[in-house]
Amino acid sequence: MSIIFRYLIVIIACASLLAGLQVPNFADQYQKRVDAHLREVSINLQPFQDIADKFFKGDMALLIDLNRKSDAEPLRAEGAAIEQMADRKQRFETEMAALQTDMATKAIHILLHGDQEILEETRAQYSYNVPLDQEALVFGISSVAVLLIAAELLFALMRFAFIRLSPLLKRSLHRTQKHHPEE
Repeated sequence: MSIIFRYLIVIIACASLLAGLQVPNFADQYQKRVDAHLREVSINLQPFQDIADKFFKGDMALLIDLNRKSDAEPLRAEGAAIEQMADRKQRFETEMAALQTDMATKAIHILLHGDQEILEETRAQYSYNVPLDQEALVFGISSVAVLLIAAELLFALMRFAFIRLSPLLKRSLHRTQKHHPEE
């Protein structure tokens, strides 16, 4: 094993450990943003929920419908605004429910189905740190193992290809030299 190969493996291991440690940190920051948005929209929607509780037995849809069907343009606009807040609250409640799981499932959910608005906010204001809790260490070490195995397989495949192609290249070079002798 060459010294360059050993250093390359060490660099891959260090980089994957640091990257792996960031996954739980990113997920935590993402989840905190979802929670903050959910709390904010819940507070903003609460006065309308109180009205729905008082006049419509808690059915926000009836309040929205009443406003939407009003002859007054301001009330129709208010109905649209209330509906938008109610939809937003539902979106964040659904997202919070999806995040109540183990780290691996949470990371996959965020990667494949994360809320785009929250993902952009989290990326824009992400603060790097190296958490040393059990979850982060397990995720970091797992990422090291996966990337090192992948690197070893890639290097083994390259060595195999080189060994298999080397005789073919030599024969081809030898034939080329026979047909075109140097002058």
